[in-house]
Amino acid sequence: MNTTTLTGLELRPLAVPADVSELETPAGHDFATMMDVRNRVYFEISGHHDESMSAAELLPHYQPNPDEIRFMWVAILDGEFVGRAGIDIPLEEGSKTAFWQIELLRKSWGKGVGSAAYELLENKAREHGRTVLQSWASHPAADGVEQIEPPTGFGSIPDDHAAHFYKRHGYSLEQVERNSAFDLRGSFEIVERLLAEATAAAEGYRVVQWEPPTAEEYVAGYAWMKSRMSTDAPSADLEFDEEVWDAERIARHDALWTDAHQFVLVTAAQHIATGELCAFNELVVGKDRAEASHQEDTLVLKEHRGHKLGMLVKCAGLVKWRELVPHSPRVLTYNAEENRPMLDINEAIGFTPIAYGGAWKKVLE
Repeated sequence: MNTTTLTGLELRPLAVPADVSELETPAGHDFATMMDVRNRVYFEISGHHDESMSAAELLPHYQPNPDEIRFMWVAILDGEFVGRAGIDIPLEEGSKTAFWQIELLRKSWGKGVGSAAYELLENKAREHGRTVLQSWASHPAADGVEQIEPPTGFGSIPDDHAAHFYKRHGYSLEQVERNSAFDLRGSFEIVERLLAEATAAAEGYRVVQWEPPTAEEYVAGYAWMKSRMSTDAPSADLEFDEEVWDAERIARHDALWTDAHQFVLVTAAQHIATGELCAFNELVVGKDRAEASHQEDTLVLKEHRGHKLGMLVKCAGLVKWRELVPHSPRVLTYNAEENRPMLDINEAIGFTPIAYGGAWKKVLE
């Protein structure tokens, strides 16, 4: 699957080691090098290492998965690794979507590497009958650069190098995403006050928390809430398949974190009368507990909104998190700019914007 459209370029299919013991062997060379380049790309974009991951932490995410097919290539220009390109093909019945990424070191920009990689990705999508291609990219603030707004009317991004690439290949900006951070080292007075207020407002509900693997009593409810992430979260004109989650998928999801020795806390709101789980929040940190933490999914089921459950699970999670992971300096989270209810919660807690990203879409003819 190599391309020859650019002299000196090799797009080599990524060899994925079966386990971490192979990472320091010749068989794991490409994967380990790919991770190093990935982290360097993210640092070039953000100027910090909060998005960095070790090869061991990311390896479980590249193992065979019955929910999707993942194709990945490393970009090698004149003998040097300069980036990676990948595409995920969801396997939900009737799916017509594919999700892709191209990440390149800046020194390789403007040499045709990205376009050669994109040609490969679009061809792979067509081979699998996919007609809706979607991708996300960070767009760092840039003074004096014209801004682009999505059709939602919420947020904007600079018309930068990445935006030019997407537009040149027929993509439209559909949504702007905000990256926010919360300082775990500061005062928790506001968080504790908001937690008390949310607890009072959420009469008839209680907080339950667990660390994976998920206890049997919570599996069915957790699976249902995870399935709603694909339908209930604000998505502008982006397209997502309705996902089916069951006990096996929850077990696979949990293993992605535990197999990499990452630490996860799930905080949920439970309706006392029925035992139904109706809101949840996930926090995760890498094997190094002194790294930045990440807030993964957060959702309140539609039929339970209006009881401050979003505030409840977020604040309860942060209070417990500081106790469990005292050396992590901050929590990062991502939200659609039009998701005003969740942004209101984040802003009240003390999350502050640090970066913005664009969600791009193309429909193939």
